Amino acid sequence: MSENAPGPEFRPGPEQTSHSRIHGGRTPRTGLLIINADDWGRDEDTTDRISDCLIRQTVSSVSAMVFMKDSERAASIARERGIDAGLHLNFTTEFSAPNISRRLVENQQRIAGYLLRRRFNQIVFHPGLRRSFEYVVAAQREEFARLYGREAQRLDGHHHMHLCANVLLGGLLTPGTVVRRNVSFQRGEKSLANRLYRQAVDRRLARRHRIVDFLFSLPPFEPQSRLDRICSLAGQFVVEVETHPVHAAEFRFLTGSDVFRWAGDSMIAPHFALGGDASGTQ
Repeated sequence: MSENAPGPEFRPGPEQTSHSRIHGGRTPRTGLLIINADDWGRDEDTTDRISDCLIRQTVSSVSAMVFMKDSERAASIARERGIDAGLHLNFTTEFSAPNISRRLVENQQRIAGYLLRRRFNQIVFHPGLRRSFEYVVAAQREEFARLYGREAQRLDGHHHMHLCANVLLGGLLTPGTVVRRNVSFQRGEKSLANRLYRQAVDRRLARRHRIVDFLFSLPPFEPQSRLDRICSLAGQFVVEVETHPVHAAEFRFLTGSDVFRWAGDSMIAPHFALGGDASGTQ
């Protein structure tokens, strides 16, 4: 196996082929390299750094936070510039926008207290929090629609908490939407039990939602073979790379020349998906 070849765990599941589910059965031209920036609207610095990357065309799309300090301005920029934005559900970071309702704050605090108390809690359904989760998800979806003038057609979560048991088992993610899957790992990077659990969650997601073939975080940047492997996969499969340009190392990479040398022939998608089926901007 060559250095850049996919490892044994880097395969799409049985519900997928190289024509990812985000294409709704249509055959894409080739694979796809999507670089998505998280936390759009969290604060001015975060929004401005992501905006710089969008101008350089090194970021395909953004995941927008609502009820945050810069949510209103970020939404205005996105509407004006036609930026492809999905909803970044937030259960664990305090809402920072002014005039948040006490009911919303209290429900989010209850959820955050549970999810952050023990890592194991993310995979255990808490029946006593069912209504809190329903309310907080509905409030964020409604606020996204108000800010962006449309329903969110793409959903993910701050710290990947959209994949917690109360959200998945509660059916709180709209069927047919694009939903971020678990991060893809090679054999040996996580325990067998961890990988099997992630695969089970991804299979469940794929029955109700559209998911990409692979998901990676942008860092670490070393070894170089890791980044090369991501690009190799993007030549055949739909690959999402999650990034946070507010972090200095990621911002330097995305605003310098290295990102284009890395992407090479894969090129960076101008939106989350071709044909507009996953993008709310087309």
